[in-house]
Amino acid sequence: MTTASPGPNGVLLLDKPQGPTSHTLVAMTRRALGTRKVGHAGTLDPMASGLMILGVGGATRLLTYFVGDDKEYYATVRLGVSTNTEDAEGEVTATAPAGSVAEVTPERIEAAMAALRGPIKQIPSSVSAIKVDGVRAYKRVRDGEDVQLAARAVTIAELELLASHDALAGGEPVVDLEIRVSCSSGTYIRALARDLGAALGTGAHLTALRRTRVGDFSIADAVAPDADELEKRLTTPSQAALRRFRAFEATAQQAADIRNGKKLRLSEPVDDGLLAAIDPEGDLIGIARAAGGVVKSEFNMPTGANT
Repeated sequence: MTTASPGPNGVLLLDKPQGPTSHTLVAMTRRALGTRKVGHAGTLDPMASGLMILGVGGATRLLTYFVGDDKEYYATVRLGVSTNTEDAEGEVTATAPAGSVAEVTPERIEAAMAALRGPIKQIPSSVSAIKVDGVRAYKRVRDGEDVQLAARAVTIAELELLASHDALAGGEPVVDLEIRVSCSSGTYIRALARDLGAALGTGAHLTALRRTRVGDFSIADAVAPDADELEKRLTTPSQAALRRFRAFEATAQQAADIRNGKKLRLSEPVDDGLLAAIDPEGDLIGIARAAGGVVKSEFNMPTGANT
């Protein structure tokens, strides 16, 4: 039987501020909790803010199940100016011709957004972290290479215009669009801004981005990275798993069998799929898979990793 590693265990929902890198926040959390065992379920760019999911101790094993969940963002897209990074941190590469921004109507914006909803093929930003022959795309761009990435299938479940504002950038008129996006994992909001600007003939880039949801985890439950008594803000592994999976409430004998790697043949049917296996004390045994009336462990939590 596995033994628990010392230190805290659980899932921490952080509200990342603009500025620091995601890796900086992971390092801060390690220091605050006094443990090296901290991982994340997806990073945010320095300019972005919002929800980051961190796993601590044995709960890092859960992170792989959260990485691919759908996400929600609130963003500001500036029409009229394009940059080499497709966001506000890059260098301006083009400015819209005089008058073209003024010709953008609400009807044209809606038509352009409608074309981006649903399953689409999206070309990721050339400054993304995608590896090309083992090297991050953004590093190749910084080294002066012309990087062309292949289009990927993503789904834009919702793309909503919340407000629009006229503004000036470098003395030239621009329009800032405040949008809300609900999308599949792997969607690049910078690329969405780029494509929206291309469809409107104005060019565009992202000036603000905030992630507000990952799967069933909400920014409303997140805490600041410098919050006091961070360990008390941890969600227990069982609570975190039950937000993502159906519960399988095991008897004491079933819990022992699952922990020992045995398959359970159930007398009552359970729908196929992944389950959060919970013991009689309410602790997470691990993640199990039900198939054809048989439940088998996908992975087990280390003993004692629910505290």
